Order: sequence, then structure tokens, then C-alpha cells
Amino acid sequence: MNRRRAATSLALLLVLILCSSAAASHGFRNRLLPLDAQTVAVGPGGALLPVRDPGLLVPGSRVLAGTPVARAELAAERAWLAAGSVPTVPELGDTTLVRDALLDLRTLSLPTGVPVAAWSPAWRYVWPRDSSLAAVALARTGHPADAEAVLDFLQRVQPDSGVFAARYLPDGSGVPDDRPAQLDGVGWALWALAGVVETRPVTEQPALIARYRSLLDRSAAAAQRAVANPRSLPPASSDYWERRERRLTLATAALVRAGLVAAGRLYARAGDPRATAVDDAAGRLAAAVTRGFAADGYPRHLGGTRSSVDLGVVFLLPPFAPDPRADVVAAWRTAPQHLARPAGGLAPGGSWPDDGVSWTTATSSYALAAATLGDRAAAASWLRWLDDHRTSAGSLPEKVLADGSPAAVAPLAWSAAAVVLSAAALSG
Repeated sequence: MNRRRAATSLALLLVLILCSSAAASHGFRNRLLPLDAQTVAVGPGGALLPVRDPGLLVPGSRVLAGTPVARAELAAERAWLAAGSVPTVPELGDTTLVRDALLDLRTLSLPTGVPVAAWSPAWRYVWPRDSSLAAVALARTGHPADAEAVLDFLQRVQPDSGVFAARYLPDGSGVPDDRPAQLDGVGWALWALAGVVETRPVTEQPALIARYRSLLDRSAAAAQRAVANPRSLPPASSDYWERRERRLTLATAALVRAGLVAAGRLYARAGDPRATAVDDAAGRLAAAVTRGFAADGYPRHLGGTRSSVDLGVVFLLPPFAPDPRADVVAAWRTAPQHLARPAGGLAPGGSWPDDGVSWTTATSSYALAAATLGDRAAAASWLRWLDDHRTSAGSLPEKVLADGSPAAVAPLAWSAAAVVLSAAALSG
């Protein structure tokens, strides 16, 4: 009798555990997150404020209406836009997507001249990744001073080791926490430096390279040291997932390679013989990435599964890497089947938690790769999805829920910059 009761109790316990797990799993796949704000705008005294009611904005701007500074701030915003260009994508029709993305990059830069990732407190920092994307987007659209302000910041905060912290306080006075340094920042900085330099007339490029020689030299040396080993692969490091890693991720390897390729071009333009050694390191790393990742379909981690593919494969494509291998392009084309989420956007990776949430960072990065590869149909499709899932104020949110609702923070510098760069590639 006691055995029967014990068996019955055990069976009931197992049923409860399974039911609880199923319920938890169901809730997790349909995660609900609030939207912090519709956008961020300039308010009284020039302060940036989160905006939850778009009706409070001067239409078509990032300026709060009815404040003493509204007229002056609106004039400054319009003059800034007029000084550059707003790339157009005919396939998108009449949309303010790119214009609003540019305005968001400008607004996120206003306090210090360098864009923070977003305005919500936990995002109000400068990530080398987001700011590098923003720098190239600003340079490509005719805002060289804003782009160079980012390079100035990166050169100022970079330690002698060349390896950047994960993120920095906006005034450049230090870091906000004890997150480990991220090796991919070296690649981002070099890629951004080359991207900004190459938007300038050829006659001006040597002087600009000389201005950022410290950023170039320290970053290139750090990238070379990272692959100066028998495998020619960099060590494990946190990447855009911002998690501690015990195994090398493709994203880190790809971005170190992107940095080395960029550094080689910069040294060559400067007539510096170091170009040869840097190019050699880039070639060895490229071969090592192929040996280590190709057979498994370019997964997230070295030795990972094909279904774990993530944005690392994007960073092996233009605009980060020229002349991509055919198998990399193939992996990129099939990856969305592992990254797709219910609302139609993409998750950061195939092994990312299945919570139903699309990320605009991942989706805009896919648009950028498609645009620079010349796949206009794919690029326009991703951009159209992003356009359809903006907040009511026109900003790109970080996340989109399974039902299509914008969520988390808005605007987001990474997504805004990737949209601008995609449009620039398609219109250029």
C-alpha cells in the first residue's frame, strides 16, 4: 500500500513538473516586454527626454513642441539634415525610415557628440560596436565632423593594449562596470576608421590617417597579437551577445579579420610597410576561419552546430569583408530559417532563446549585408519589415514581440545606423 501511494505520489509529482515546465515554456515563447518610449527628443534647456506621446513632438522632428528652445532646436536639426544627404530606396516608396534613423543618430549624439546605444539608463553608454556603425553611417551621409567625433572618442578611451572595454561612459571618463574587455571592439574600430577615411577625397586621406595613427597602430597591433598563435585564431571573448564566452565565436573571429583587412588598406594608403604584415595576418585568420567553421556551416561557436548560426556569418560579408566565399554567402542565405521569429524579424542567433522576439539589430544587419551584396530584393524586404515595425514616433525599437508590437528601448543606434548604411548602399 505504501509502495502504491509512493508510486502514485511520484507520478503526480512528475505530471506537475511536466505541466509546470510546459506552462513556463509556453509563456517564454510568447515573452511580453514593455516599450520604454516611442523616441527621445530635445526638450527644455536642450535636455534629452524620453517621449511616450508622439503628439508632443514638432511633426517630423525629434524636438518637443512648445518649449522655449523648440524653434532654435528645430532650426539646428533641419540645418544638420540639409548639410548632408538622406539616401532613398525606391523599393520602399514614400517613407521617413531613413530620415528618422538619421535624426535618431543625431539626437543620441547630442549630449557629448558621440552616440550612446540608446537613451534608457542601462543603454546610455558608448559601445565601440554601435558607435562604429554610427560613424560610418554619418560619414556616408555627409556628416564628417560627427563621424570623426566618434573616432576621436575611440582614440581617447583606447588603452595601450588596444583592446577596448565593452562600453564606456558617454563623457569618456571610464567604464560603468566590470564587464570583460571585448576583442571585437578592435575590429569595429579599424573597420570604422577605414570606412570614415574612405569617404574623403583621396588627397585628404593621408592627413586623416595621420590624425588617427594611435587608434590605427594600437588596434592593428592588438589584432595581430590575437592571431599570433599556431592556430591563427583569436582567443575566446565576449561579442555582441555580451556574455562571457569559453569558446571562440565566429563573430569575434570575423570582426578581428575585418579589422585587419581595414588596417591593411589604411597602412597601404599611408605608404606604411606594415601593410604587408597586417595583410598576412588577415590572410592567415581567413584561412583559419574556413578550416574551423566552414565544415559545420559557420556556426556561432567553433565546433558548434549548423543551426546555431548567428550574425558572425554577416561579419564575413561586405561591408565587413570583401570578396566573400560562396559557402559563406550560402550560409547567410539559409540562416534566417534558424533565426526567424513569429513577427517576421530575426533573433540574434539560431541558439538564442526561443522567446518569440525579433531584434532590429539582427534584422537591420541582414539588410545591410543584402544591400552591400547587391541583393536589392532581400535588402528591401528586410528594410520594409523594419519600416513596418517602428514605434508610432518613427524610431526603431530594439525588439519586436511575436504580435508585431515594438518593445524594449527606442531608438537604438545600431539599428538606425545599419538602416542608414543599407539605404546608402542601395542608393549609391
